[in-house]
Amino acid sequence: MLPPFLKSGDKVSLVAPAGAIDTQYVDGAIQTLQSWGLKVKEGAHVRGRYGRFSGTAEERLMDLQQAMEDPETKAVLCVRGGYGLMQIVDGLNVEGFEIRPKWIIGYSDVTVLHNLCTAISISSLHGIMAKHLTTLSGDSDPVKNMKNILFGRLPEYVLPPHVLNRKGEVKGRLTGGNLTLLSSLRSTPYDLNTYDGNSILFIEDIGESSYRIDRMIENLRLSGVLENLSGLIVGQFAECEEDEGMCRSIYEGIAKAVEEYDYPVCFNFPAGHVENNLPLVMHANVELSIGEENVKVNFNCKQ
Repeated sequence: MLPPFLKSGDKVSLVAPAGAIDTQYVDGAIQTLQSWGLKVKEGAHVRGRYGRFSGTAEERLMDLQQAMEDPETKAVLCVRGGYGLMQIVDGLNVEGFEIRPKWIIGYSDVTVLHNLCTAISISSLHGIMAKHLTTLSGDSDPVKNMKNILFGRLPEYVLPPHVLNRKGEVKGRLTGGNLTLLSSLRSTPYDLNTYDGNSILFIEDIGESSYRIDRMIENLRLSGVLENLSGLIVGQFAECEEDEGMCRSIYEGIAKAVEEYDYPVCFNFPAGHVENNLPLVMHANVELSIGEENVKVNFNCKQ
């Protein structure tokens, strides 16, 4: 289910359910959202600091719960990732959110919330947060596309090919996010569920060593997650140093893990911990078309 799209005058709630943030980015995000004609409400602890977190687990849970339940809020922007959502996700009461779904926005640690939304069949937005809403221009692809999606204009991305791509066309529901978080959520109520064979998995990561990435990918292979996909989109692995001792690159290791399957695979999709972080509508139908000349990822298909 897609949450209702936004219109001018709608309210967006800002929350910091994980790490503490430089408050200049909160100010910048507010300015950008207001320039889109939106009203903004700050959670009580958005500007707070409690160690590495924006607040205690109880404070962060309270802010997130209030934003998700607020009948006037149409979107909830997580101002940054970091770490912390796994501490509080099981404390959320989603009954009101299921009745009045709204857009949950963010990436990285917010993968926890994307998986929660997927578990209750509500779409969410894997996209930029406060820092990039502050530092990127309004006509940059991440900002422009995020605004378009929230206001009901779904994108079709056309990208150059990659040498490791596997050609094909498929339609399925997009799932996934940060690989480390996906691995950490295994065997929890927020685990990946790809066993209907209708899922296109998206993965990305930051700062992980090559062998750790390989280990997480092998977990997905050994547990049957990769076998049951209808497609795979491999995003950016930022600040992940290649390791000659692995005898293959990170992307080559992923290609090896899925070589026995016949679904299309896209490498080097521009999403993840990078400035050019194109927004993706999670738990939405998407058409993935991979050819010799380009890759198309189209959200303008029947939901």
